[in-house]
Amino acid sequence: QVQLVESGGGLVQAGGSLRLSCVASRNIGRIHNMSWYRQIPGNQRELVARVGRNDITTYADSVRGRFTISRDDAKRTVDLEMNSLKPEDTAVYFCGVYTYFNQNYWGQGTQVTVSS
Repeated sequence: QVQLVESGGGLVQAGGSLRLSCVASRNIGRIHNMSWYRQIPGNQRELVARVGRNDITTYADSVRGRFTISRDDAKRTVDLEMNSLKPEDTAVYFCGVYTYFNQNYWGQGTQVTVSS
């Protein structure tokens, strides 16, 4: 069973930066895409950023220009660089991996809190 482990969350002031990292416990074959989602209690999980094959990226409108997603298949990692953080970025952030075999893997989540 593959495990995804996130790290890098924490408390930061508005305007600050954080870098989230997610590492897979073992190789995941045939990855279609790797993503970061976030969730606020009572709300649905929403896509923040996704990186597919050939490093094609997709971003939510609310984070475009401030967040950068990157993947390193050799290290089995997907990172999220978050700059110019806003209080509305406060959420639990989850990394996810989707494969060509229709498998979805999720991390346990890491809390990001942005104070005003």
